[in-house]
Amino acid sequence: MRLWATDAEDLQVVSALCQDAVLPGSDMRYVARSRQLALLLNRFRWENGVATPERVRSLLTVSDVAGVRGQGVVPGDADTILSLLMMEWVPSGKEGEVAGVLRLTFAGDGVVEAHCDCLDVTLHDVTRPHAAVSGRAPDHGT
Repeated sequence: MRLWATDAEDLQVVSALCQDAVLPGSDMRYVARSRQLALLLNRFRWENGVATPERVRSLLTVSDVAGVRGQGVVPGDADTILSLLMMEWVPSGKEGEVAGVLRLTFAGDGVVEAHCDCLDVTLHDVTRPHAAVSGRAPDHGT
């Protein structure tokens, strides 16, 4: 799978597909020189249904990033396991401007905000799907 989000509606689809993706903090990098934030996710394949729970390694790339800040998240720490709950686009609010903040919310109240010149997010599966180690789908008690 390869998806590209350039507006809030597109991002909702990518966010839904990334819900419950897990990664160590060491698999999240902001490279200021190339203005990219990249996360190597182990994402649950929601599009496959839950009858045969599968995960796949996916690269989530955010481009045109002017800066990143986080709260409750330790990027670069291999011992910190993060679970991505959702992504949302918060436009700057200035008329005619496409800039805004991409907010990534993680379990445990962790948040990473990427300040972007525009919304430019790519999700690309980089491995073949494999059986989920737990043998079941993530459950939020609903």
